[in-house]
Amino acid sequence: MFSIVIAIGWPIWPLIIASIVALALIIERSLALRRARILPPRLLNDVLSLHAKRQVSNDVVDKLEDSSPLGRVLAAALRNERAPREVAHEAVANAGGHAAHDLSRNLSLLGSIGSIAPLMGLLGTVIGMIEIFASQQAGSSPQQLAHGISIALYCTAFGIIVAVPAILAYRHFKSRIEDFVVDMEDEAQKLLDTLFSPRAP
Repeated sequence: MFSIVIAIGWPIWPLIIASIVALALIIERSLALRRARILPPRLLNDVLSLHAKRQVSNDVVDKLEDSSPLGRVLAAALRNERAPREVAHEAVANAGGHAAHDLSRNLSLLGSIGSIAPLMGLLGTVIGMIEIFASQQAGSSPQQLAHGISIALYCTAFGIIVAVPAILAYRHFKSRIEDFVVDMEDEAQKLLDTLFSPRAP
């Protein structure tokens, strides 16, 4: 494999760098987008319990806001408990938008790698074939010409190999984030219903 990389030359190195970056992004997003980290399972119940006991202080809201993306959304609702419901709803939507933006961090780069990796591979192949046909030595030997073309085509293959998992991971993470946002909206709506219920203190 290393001999093929050496034979291809400099066009393969951008793809190798892109593959390393894509792998790092996939690992980072896999760790960052764990459900328990984004939507702690008992967080809403704990908030409702504290609110029922009138134990929601500014310190509690600050800690809640820093705890998780869901906590950030719920904290926005608590901060606007005494405001009109429309204002509280707008604050929650704004917090949810910021949370979704943070969850999508680095995804655009991963998607870009998946999109341009095949083009980078094709560019390497074209450059390699230009060099082959421009070489008198390659042109004088059909076997050497065929070997040179096969080496150049490795660039295209490597570009596809890099692109496929990057695009699949990008789509998977986008879908996961969309699910998280919907669940955060549902949790926030439950809290708003409690805060602005006529029975609420």
